[in-house]
Amino acid sequence: MTGSSPGGLLAVHAHPDDETLATGALLATWAAAGLPVTVVTCTRGELGEVIGPELAHLEGDGPALAAHRERELAAALEALGVTDHLFLDTVAPVIGRTASPVGASAARFTDSGMAWAGVAQAGRREDLPDGAFVGVPLDDAAARLARVLRGRRPAVVVTYEPGGGYGHPDHVRAHEVTARAVALAADPDWAREVGPSHAVAAVLWAVRGEESLRAAYRELAADPQLSASDLRAGLPDPDGPVPSVVVPDGEVDLTVDVRPVLARLAAALRAHVTQVQGVTTAGSVGDASSAPGAVVGSYALSNDVLAPVLGVEEYRLAPGSTADGVAWPPGVRRVA
Repeated sequence: MTGSSPGGLLAVHAHPDDETLATGALLATWAAAGLPVTVVTCTRGELGEVIGPELAHLEGDGPALAAHRERELAAALEALGVTDHLFLDTVAPVIGRTASPVGASAARFTDSGMAWAGVAQAGRREDLPDGAFVGVPLDDAAARLARVLRGRRPAVVVTYEPGGGYGHPDHVRAHEVTARAVALAADPDWAREVGPSHAVAAVLWAVRGEESLRAAYRELAADPQLSASDLRAGLPDPDGPVPSVVVPDGEVDLTVDVRPVLARLAAALRAHVTQVQGVTTAGSVGDASSAPGAVVGSYALSNDVLAPVLGVEEYRLAPGSTADGVAWPPGVRRVA
């Protein structure tokens, strides 16, 4: 793999659609600034639920759904302006002299599935499929990603917070793999045969400030235009339990202005037709000229519960990540 120019961004996600749902505005903003953007996807979402009767036949057919979701992902990345994408299992394993022994795992990393463990919280299934990503040895997956980091040499890496957003096992594993890969890539004594070491300047975790999210839920409930929506989705409870992606507002370190890239984000959401439904944007929900944290769009997943698109995406810096020397593109702001 060849290196790219300084200032690159690399995102690590578990399934097709996560890149858009969790970090879509960040990816689009980085790409719009003419900076390198790489997305690494760990599985093809073989066990995802399928929305709508037209594609319902794909649910339960892992290979067919995987192939379809690959196409959805390609369309979403095109909408976001991202041209560099890899599936993690297509990266060569690192075998030989390493800081800790690494061996090749299953040829294909597959969706591990999930089971609901409570409101807004997922957990592992008891029956893991062959090649399940959560069963891939940590150092195998991390070494492959470290190889990509040494090749692409991004300034910034973004993934989920430790709880994986809402506890999905593949999301949690993607967080663990990313943390390990960042450490391996920076270790000058690890696998010198895959290139010179590379220290990432900033590791970001996708989060959502609690008060801003609850305010968005209230805004959805108060918007009379939503009651006429063809989607007929339910509304989230502004006072209900929230998933692990939600943090106190004071813990948000960085925001991304969604409004300049809202059209790109909406197009990417619409590309994931098996996973996302009822996408609306400013003009039908909210007002793009309103306050940055206001609702500028909405959508629903297979749970038929309306989710807001806020005017900002929010991120935390991983502990120990100083972001020194990062030149953030327009639209990305460090929170004082």
